[in-house]
Amino acid sequence: MTAPGSLDGEIGSGWSRAELSRRWALASEPCPEDVRSPRVWLLLAELGWVFEPIKRLFRNLEITTSERPRTVMLLPGFGAHPIRMRYMARMLEKAGHTAKRWGIGYNFGATARRFAQVEHRLLELYERAGEPIVLVGWSLGGVMARELAKLHPEKVAKIVTLGSPFSGSPRANNGWRAYQAIAGHRVDEPEIDAEPAEKPPVETIALWSPRDGVVHPRCARGKLGERDRAIGVHCTHMGFVYSPEVIETILGELEAI
Repeated sequence: MTAPGSLDGEIGSGWSRAELSRRWALASEPCPEDVRSPRVWLLLAELGWVFEPIKRLFRNLEITTSERPRTVMLLPGFGAHPIRMRYMARMLEKAGHTAKRWGIGYNFGATARRFAQVEHRLLELYERAGEPIVLVGWSLGGVMARELAKLHPEKVAKIVTLGSPFSGSPRANNGWRAYQAIAGHRVDEPEIDAEPAEKPPVETIALWSPRDGVVHPRCARGKLGERDRAIGVHCTHMGFVYSPEVIETILGELEAI
């Protein structure tokens, strides 16, 4: 069921005064005292992503052709459009893999409708490829990827999450208030039946960074039993989708299936 007054892809369009008040109240909820988000200076460092197009002019990634090309579905983070993962997609395709978007534009929250659309996209890609799909999810996209794999483990070859808050408190990040205002539901009361910390029945790799200014590293790293392996990288939260270290790590994981 879609949240009251929510319109997928139409943020704020048609919202009544009562709906705006409801969403403001969601965004104004206090954070539990025992929950810690990344420090402010790490959050400010996230603004460095605006200089990424300039940095790419001086970057030359050496990409090795894959011995076993895979089909990869890329799931963007909250508030992000698939175009934000285009650079990563190009590098994967340079190695010979087939990189596919998730098919529904901006990620404005894990609503029931949006999750159903992504599930349909996975089934479609599986039928086309004729083999299990690799899911690479950034932030919220990774949480959704984990839930997809629980429903269709035979259709997923592997999951790689990038700074995804699947462990611990869903409020241990600097984005939960914005999420509640836009998605229209509490971050710890999703519309879909989900257990984020429960490990999917497929190989699950969690990439996390101590420099993440949005999601607390502990939440993205997870605990033993919540993922198969956790790999530390050095990038900001916004940087997960263009960091050479992250891209090289993903390419390595694709070869290790």
